[in-house]
Amino acid sequence: MTHKITRFLTLFLLVSLGGCTVQSEHHVPENAAFCDDLTKHVQQVQQLHVASGTTPYPTKTPDTAAVCNYQTTYGMWFPYLDYADTLTGKTPEQFRESMHQRFQQAADMGINTVYLHLRAFGDAYYCSQLFPPAAAVGDFDPLPILLEEAHRLHLSVHGWINPLRLQNDAGMGALSDRYQIGQWYRDSQKNGTYLCKVGDYWWLNPAYPEVRQLIADGVAEIVQQYEVDGIHLDDYFYPTTETAFDAAAFADAKADNLNQFRLSQVNEMIQQIYSTVKAKSPELLLSISPQGTMDGNYTKQYADVRRWGSEAGYCDVLIPQVYFGFENEAAPFSETVTEWVQTVTCDSVSLVIGIGTHKYGKVDQWAGSGSMEWTTQWDLPVRQATQVLETDGTDGLAVYDYATTFLPESNAERMAQQVEQLGALLRGCLPIPYKRKQQCPASEKKQSNVLGMSISTSVLRRSDTEA
Repeated sequence: MTHKITRFLTLFLLVSLGGCTVQSEHHVPENAAFCDDLTKHVQQVQQLHVASGTTPYPTKTPDTAAVCNYQTTYGMWFPYLDYADTLTGKTPEQFRESMHQRFQQAADMGINTVYLHLRAFGDAYYCSQLFPPAAAVGDFDPLPILLEEAHRLHLSVHGWINPLRLQNDAGMGALSDRYQIGQWYRDSQKNGTYLCKVGDYWWLNPAYPEVRQLIADGVAEIVQQYEVDGIHLDDYFYPTTETAFDAAAFADAKADNLNQFRLSQVNEMIQQIYSTVKAKSPELLLSISPQGTMDGNYTKQYADVRRWGSEAGYCDVLIPQVYFGFENEAAPFSETVTEWVQTVTCDSVSLVIGIGTHKYGKVDQWAGSGSMEWTTQWDLPVRQATQVLETDGTDGLAVYDYATTFLPESNAERMAQQVEQLGALLRGCLPIPYKRKQQCPASEKKQSNVLGMSISTSVLRRSDTEA
């Protein structure tokens, strides 16, 4: 495996170069003050450099900044809930200090890539003209601070969005008509077609070109305004298997098979997002984190992961959520990882395995006879990480999530031991910088990681060359 063979190469390089908890309410303000005047906002962002113990790197625009990605990914998710105590009611300085500490913890463990939740319920944790600000956002834009502090630690930053999920009734009712989704919500022709309610929440319907365009425009807004290193999509695609959700669009399409129709709509959305990201820069990455099982992807959310993993033009990275124990009756960890290795065959697509600390010490009610595994086998995270890194055909791992890793509600001492061991493991397999892979046809099989190994310094961010 790459990690074993390249350990000495990466060390040389280093020396040479120097799934989700539901929030109870989603009521958003009309608009954040910092977004009222975009020109003024840009000026404020340029001036926003608060001392944090180290000298800030020179400010560069997204057009001139290099992209920071790694050939081997050691990632960590930062869900929107992690921002609640760091952002609500805080000053920019307070927010900067708290997020610097969190990023430092991740970096110290060996993490090199973070997925920052920027749009969870059609609400933005950044300055957007298309989506309303999240309730936690005050009078400053949090994203430039997040980017500065993460990049200061050489972390690759990917903007994480849930493309289709919107808010509950209260949140939707409070939306201003300045936003497209607010207009659709109040339009009797669009309400129930372009967006539909499932359970307590509203969802965009990807079967309409106007909806897919809004989603793509939202992605363009992020990559054009901010120095993100990529865009990350979560597994919230179709929210239901009920036929009523998109009955009108299905009838209009005169399609024969609803499953195939839905797979096609998601594919079109993914391709459009991918093209939007690459239009900004070929070096930016689009990653997708589908749920862990093939059945769940194809029969529950209509995510065509086999196509995404075998054909170019959909994504650069697949990060399946393999949040299962080794003894999981329905989807044992080892067998599931093997299935994903066999699924991701295109050489231009990397496979990063998502592992979870959020189940640590808890009964896994969906695991059948293995339901108690997380309450008795306290070394599960390290065992899983070790297996992933020793499996040929994988390109790293990602941990869900920050809070359950570093701020666990229980079993804190045991988790701290796992963090220490994970750190030793990841730091012992230092990654090399990312080199954009060549596109491949559907028939081309993924090569061995060793054969595809390369070292490139051209994609290191400014901090690597100017520090």
